[in-house]
Parts: sequence; structure tokens; C-alpha cells
Amino acid sequence: MQKFTEYIEFQEGNTPLLISVPHGGIKKCEVIPKRTQGILGIDGETVKIAKGLVEAIKTQNKASNLKKINPSYIISNVRRNRIDLNRKPTEAYDQNSSIAKEIYNFYHNTINNIVMSNIKLFNRSLLIDVHGFEKEKRPIGFRDVDIILGTNNLKSFFPESIPKKEWGNNIRGKIIQRFIELSIPIAPGHPTRKEYVLKGGLITKKYGASQIPRSQAMQIEFSDKIRLYDKDLRNIVLKALAEAFSDYLVGSSY
Repeated sequence: MQKFTEYIEFQEGNTPLLISVPHGGIKKCEVIPKRTQGILGIDGETVKIAKGLVEAIKTQNKASNLKKINPSYIISNVRRNRIDLNRKPTEAYDQNSSIAKEIYNFYHNTINNIVMSNIKLFNRSLLIDVHGFEKEKRPIGFRDVDIILGTNNLKSFFPESIPKKEWGNNIRGKIIQRFIELSIPIAPGHPTRKEYVLKGGLITKKYGASQIPRSQAMQIEFSDKIRLYDKDLRNIVLKALAEAFSDYLVGSSY
């Protein structure tokens, strides 16, 4: 385990929340061959977003005089052009690299262990996979948003289909409602406009409700405006998410 600490940073907390950051690493890792296919770019400042969210949750609970809450987190320090931890193994790294395979397996084994521990201790687990997108790259005709939630069409939240009227009665729905109230554009969140929705990748699917009972997973994509350019907006977003997750963590159900 010690041999991977320069590549993977993680902490097991005391709540059913786990935050994952697979694409924010900036470590060059010359010992790992570069990937030659797929998306290779870094999701800039997503590590800072994740750590800021962890601290915002701690601050929120301290202000509310609640018990000390420490979310779990796992962060890859490896550049995405070396390993893409949100892809299946055959697409994630050079298949001739044993160290890349070991790092990949370590990341996913750690996630799995924390999720299973959460289910055992709290009878539930929620994984938030943090990513980034560039607003100017959204397809023409789609609504301009700053946050995108991906749950694989709710499959990573619920093992079976639920009525549409129940879609908002969970942490996903509460986050959407909170950002609508703050007038911060979020997708999904508009009933009549074409939505720029990224459903979520391997991590969301693998650790969500369709694969693991009592486990939920959601990908949160933050715009470059939030991550890179507007500190005030970033602080508002992190505070709103911290409030929503704090309510979830002190509750007893989904």
C-alpha cells in the first residue's frame, strides 16, 4: 500500500460519503507509458474542488453543532494521459505497463473497500465522482449550465425504475432544487430546454445501485467558470453542496 501513496491520495472517513477525483492529477509519472487514444486532458483544479468540498462539509457541520463529520476521499495524482481511472482496464492504460495496472487496481480496490465498509457501518454509501467540463465546448443548441449531475439515467441511484414524481425525493433532487433556488444553472434542471447531460462513466456505473445494493453514485461535472475563473461562485457552489450533503449525512435514509 505504501508504494502507491505518491500516486493515490486517500482517506477513509466516518460517514457514508466518498468523494473520488480520477482526472485531476498533474504528476507526470515518466515510469508509466503515455496513452495514445481517448481523452487525455486534465480536469483542472478538480482536486482543489474536492478538498474544498470536504472542508466545506466539515465547516457546515461545525457551525450546526453536529457531530464531527469527515467524508472519505480518494484522489489520483497521476495525469490522465498516463491512466484514465474512469475507463475499463483495456482503455485505461498501456497494457504493457505493470505499474499502471497496479495503480489502477489499487484505486478501484480502495473505492470498493470504502463503499463496502460504508454499507456495513451505515447501511448505505454515496460516491461522488468529481469532474470538469469547458462551457464553450457544449454542443450548439444546448442550455448553458455550470453544473452537470450524472447518474446513468438514475440507474446508479436506484436499482429499478421509479415514478417520475419521485425523481426529486433524494439527494440528487435536493441538489438540483437548491441550485435552481440560487439561480445557478444546473443540468438536469430545465423541463423544456435541451440539456447538456453527461451520464457518468465507469466509476458511477460500477459503484452505483445497479451493481451494488445500498450504494449510490453520482458524477458531478463542474464548469471551468467554477473551477478556474470565478472564486466567489466556487465558494457559493461548495457551500450549497456542503449543506445538501450534510443533510444527507445526518439523515437515516437516501
